[in-house]
Amino acid sequence: MSPDISLSNAEAVNETRRQHEYIEKAKGYVKKLSEELGRPLSFCVTTFGCQMNARDSEKLAGILEQIGYVEEADEKKADFVIYNTCTVRENANLRVYGRLGQLNRIKRENPHMMIALCGCMMQEPDVVEKIRKSYRFVDIVFGTHNIFKFAELIVSRFESGSMVVDIWKDTDQIVEDLPIERKYPFKSGVNIMFGCNNFCSYCIVPYVRGRERSREPQAIIDEIKNLVADGVVEVMLLGQNVNSYGKTLDNPMTFAELLREIEKIEGLERIRFMTSHPKDLSDELIEVMRTSKKICRHLHLPVQSGSSRILEKMNRRYTKEKYLELVEKIRKAVPDISLTTDIIVGFPGETEEDFEETLDVVRKVRYDSAFTFIYSKRTGTPAAAMVNQVPEDVVKNRFDRLLKEVQEISAEVCSVHEGSTQTVLVETINDHDSSLVTGRMSNNLLVHFPGGDSLIGKLVDVKLEECKGFYYLGRMV
Repeated sequence: MSPDISLSNAEAVNETRRQHEYIEKAKGYVKKLSEELGRPLSFCVTTFGCQMNARDSEKLAGILEQIGYVEEADEKKADFVIYNTCTVRENANLRVYGRLGQLNRIKRENPHMMIALCGCMMQEPDVVEKIRKSYRFVDIVFGTHNIFKFAELIVSRFESGSMVVDIWKDTDQIVEDLPIERKYPFKSGVNIMFGCNNFCSYCIVPYVRGRERSREPQAIIDEIKNLVADGVVEVMLLGQNVNSYGKTLDNPMTFAELLREIEKIEGLERIRFMTSHPKDLSDELIEVMRTSKKICRHLHLPVQSGSSRILEKMNRRYTKEKYLELVEKIRKAVPDISLTTDIIVGFPGETEEDFEETLDVVRKVRYDSAFTFIYSKRTGTPAAAMVNQVPEDVVKNRFDRLLKEVQEISAEVCSVHEGSTQTVLVETINDHDSSLVTGRMSNNLLVHFPGGDSLIGKLVDVKLEECKGFYYLGRMV
């Protein structure tokens, strides 16, 4: 099937059926190899990057479990290792190459071992060429657009005995109803759209994830209903820019309208979403957030820079003033909202004055937390060719100053809830103290408090007794 072919809904349904046939075929090959080795085969999926990648990894794990593999946390012991890659920053690519070098040694001792690479990094032609030439021990290489073909690619590898590479440049098809192995039984990501049309000048995502395409609202609602029936109480709606949801549908629908429909689902307790682009955040969405009983009091609103001059070079399509107006509007409608953001330091041409504008936004907005990044040049993006790349020592100095400012403000902002009682979704036994459980408040802050594993997946009321900067210690009431 050519990646250029546009599929109708009926064809997409047929494609789902076709992939289930490949799952059955793959089961036979896995069973045969398992019998030869005298033990079950194991797999390890490692995810680099964003929550959309994490959701894709759940799909990969679901297919691997369906065809007979069992999960193994240690990739050195696994019979099938898959890296779901990210390419937003250069160091993500370097980490993958480093890990592959280690796997090569392990594979020499275990020739039956399979290694697969997928995700955004594989959408870069020079990366695929490098894998073909320098990492010939890799078995399967595929990208972001045809993840649903995973079982088919496994079958191809078993049958051909050689490296299988299947990269699509773009697609407008969405194939549903394939196995998924969720990380948490009580919460789940749900893709509502794929791709991005924004073309921020520093960002490789539109080139590796393709153009925007929205899922049909009924398909999203049906998926969430099925998740709720399976014990899910919280969903995270995922898209590169959820605010532009619905524009590609035959019957356009706004993101705010979709949220209203999702809120009606009985048994669903919490709704989260990311990522929101400031240029598309509508008054209608703010109103839905204001009146909603289920949408969490947390909004991730990437600013990237506080300088209108740099924002224009970034092709962000809003100014510092517009961003601050938007924040004011959101805070007026939802006073208890927790705001988080992304900030890039050292974008080409950034001056000390530009950086001071960014610090000014941080001080005015007072974010609960901020993901701060040093600008990473990505080949193929307009910013990579820009002059006036900022010297490394200058960027490092600015980054450290920004981090200090963000952390001091975050500690103050997060402490305002001390003494209050909040509803918390319990997620896990605490990593450092097994007498405690860890949960998440509506505003996304973590709370640690005494409890056992019977609480996991439940919503409970917790008195917040002590703020520790970015998390709380509390007790159940």
